[in-house]
Amino acid sequence: MTIGVLALQGDFREHAAVLRALGADVSFVRRPEELAVIDGLVIPGGESTVMDKLSRAYGLADPLKAAVHAGLPVYGTCAGLIMLADTILDGIDGQQGIGGLDIAVRRNAFGSQTASFETDLHIPVIGDTPVHAVFIRAPIVETVGPAATALASVADGRCVAVEQGNLLGTSFHPEMTGEYRFHEYFLAKVAATRFRA
Repeated sequence: MTIGVLALQGDFREHAAVLRALGADVSFVRRPEELAVIDGLVIPGGESTVMDKLSRAYGLADPLKAAVHAGLPVYGTCAGLIMLADTILDGIDGQQGIGGLDIAVRRNAFGSQTASFETDLHIPVIGDTPVHAVFIRAPIVETVGPAATALASVADGRCVAVEQGNLLGTSFHPEMTGEYRFHEYFLAKVAATRFRA
């Protein structure tokens, strides 16, 4: 299968390395026509406002929205989770997302870069062993709507991982810690869907 990685900004190379290590073909996506050759898409961490502006500048925003709503499997980490949220509670003026996840998110909910932290999370859908999660200027899922399912929360109960049908999102960065299980889980979704635009 061919997995696209949105390569407008952020840590797209790290995701590509994980996906290749798991046996997937990887294609960097920067233009609308590149969506036609992928079976799934990863939206990396980075800066959601910059990704939004660049996706519109490259004419990619509307085709991405259409692909998501047509069933393209997408995994978003950190900024990617923000991009997939139906509601961004504290977006900058004019900020848009792709949508698709029935959630409301808050950007940089844990504070600035200096407030980044690591913790272990219990996430039953990917196994019994805890996930060591890295949070860097991470968003929080403040509301999980009825169409979405919360997969993990931090100690204070705030949601940091969700899924909904073909979509998966995490506030944290598994690609940075050698934690491959979320990518494996996503690839299984892609294999089950076999979407092609």
